[in-house]
Amino acid sequence: MKYPGRAGLYLRRTLALVAVLIFWQAGVGLLHWINPFYLPAPSAIAATLYTLFADGSIYTHLEATFGAALAGLALGLATGIVLGFVAALVPRLAELLEPVMVLFNAIPRVILAPLFIIWLGIGLPSKIALSFILVVVIIFFSVYNGIRDVDRQLVERVKTLGGGTGMLIRDVYIPSVVSWVMGNLKVALGFAFTGAVVGEFVASTRGLGYLLAFAQSTYNAALSFALIVIVAAVVMLLFAGAARLERRLLRWKYS
Repeated sequence: MKYPGRAGLYLRRTLALVAVLIFWQAGVGLLHWINPFYLPAPSAIAATLYTLFADGSIYTHLEATFGAALAGLALGLATGIVLGFVAALVPRLAELLEPVMVLFNAIPRVILAPLFIIWLGIGLPSKIALSFILVVVIIFFSVYNGIRDVDRQLVERVKTLGGGTGMLIRDVYIPSVVSWVMGNLKVALGFAFTGAVVGEFVASTRGLGYLLAFAQSTYNAALSFALIVIVAAVVMLLFAGAARLERRLLRWKYS
């Protein structure tokens, strides 16, 4: 039986997920193929999730992680867009900014977490800083490459017709940049949460990364999986919101 469009796609994905969960539960609980110490059953993970939300202990950790991730994302977006525009429009500044961004892009930026904690402490600022540094590089290159990718002949024609810098930015550069930024927004979202969780994992007093460190120290696989499910669920919701925003801003592309 065939189901047209998105409904059929979602149904097939849901059935596949249900089949995996049933096989997983049976492999742990009925057939004893899987050691629950290493891979707990879905029912055990669900029970852990229920406990976290029922006693309210998870909310302060959610607030810390998502506050740091979203603050780092917002700062990274704003700074990356500004620096990308400046570097693309002022070649002399690009000579200074591009090597720095290439350097940050070349190294695993999560290794900066201990330094940020030394400089900013174990509180929220160090987690925001790590999320920020992960996001700003992606957005910088999105904007920088988006402007450089604009057809030079189009730019010259606008100038020939009397268009100034303001018209170029408004009618030529921004439409090109929006496409590039929206294409990388989902990646930036993932990096923002990576920065927040890794920073909390290294040193923190609250947050999902802190709980993951606790789960690791107590060999609590069910808690680890429950926290992974929480992060994945929230990030997927943000991905869906980013996809809707992309379709709205780039209606000309999807029409």
